Amino acid sequence: MVNKTVSTAASAPATATARDVGAFQSAAAQRKYWVILLLLLAAGGVFAAGLLAWDNPMDFGTRGFWLIAERRADAIIAMAVVAICQATATVAFHTVTNNRILTPSIMGFEALYVAINTATIFFLGAAGLTNARNITTFLVQVALMVLLSLVLYSWLLTNRSNNMHAMLLVGVVIGGGLGSLSTFMQRMLTPSEFDVLTARLFGSVNNADSDYYPVAIPLMLLAAAALYLNSRRLNVLALGRDAATNLGVNHRTNAIFTLIMVSILMAVTTALVGPMTFLGFLVATLAYQFAETYDHRFLFPMAVTTAFAVLTGAYFIMQHVFYAQGVVSIIIELVGGTVFLFVILRKGRL
Repeated sequence: MVNKTVSTAASAPATATARDVGAFQSAAAQRKYWVILLLLLAAGGVFAAGLLAWDNPMDFGTRGFWLIAERRADAIIAMAVVAICQATATVAFHTVTNNRILTPSIMGFEALYVAINTATIFFLGAAGLTNARNITTFLVQVALMVLLSLVLYSWLLTNRSNNMHAMLLVGVVIGGGLGSLSTFMQRMLTPSEFDVLTARLFGSVNNADSDYYPVAIPLMLLAAAALYLNSRRLNVLALGRDAATNLGVNHRTNAIFTLIMVSILMAVTTALVGPMTFLGFLVATLAYQFAETYDHRFLFPMAVTTAFAVLTGAYFIMQHVFYAQGVVSIIIELVGGTVFLFVILRKGRL
């Protein structure tokens, strides 16, 4: 009996030493993370290089080749901006809401984009919508989207008696109301004006204007860097309001700060390329499966690389294999919507 007790006591320190309290459950999980991250980086790099060089009619190295590659690089930059904005904003939004179903896009965020563009062509005509493609209009759209989202999210998410179902319903009502207003104005347009508007409302990197990059890229980098540097507090916020307060983290202040950064990111990507409702949800869900960690210092890079690999891969395959570049957004939305329904049906709740 004494020998058994001594043996058990001797094995206890070894067991305690073997425990891992880091960001990953085990060394194998950490190795898996880095392998997947490097594979996604490589895939994104290969697809991006393919979009730049594949099917280029000019000989490699010539001035004509680089001119064509430079024009194609604008689309690659837009994909990178969208990947960083959508992935970072969705993961951070999931943390603040403590719910991996809700996303800024699903909450009716992009309905304002549709309403702004519809109202522009309704009052100013097709020429007015075309002339409105400038830095000033871009900044106005970003400012309005940030203001609307802050009013909605700050009120619903920072109130102590917040309710996820009420938040979802309010977002749906706002989105539905703006959608109905947009539909009414669209019915008053001429067929030619409606065609111009439809092309603008269809989410695509081809909508991106390189003139917006000097404004969009700094805003994106500022907001994304702020969220990444706040990763440790986001880890605590993920535990819930009560746990975060007990651990000395001001839940309200950090929630408002995170919502501001999320609003900026979503406003930039929506104003730049148009609505992409389920892209953020798709890449965030994949990132959670790939990373298998709670630590946002690792979740953010995995989500961003996943988003970039998905975007570049989808555009490369649809453009050079199926010759149907225009349906990329439709395919992404279809896959993302299917994953969304699957997750809801599997969990059985919001």
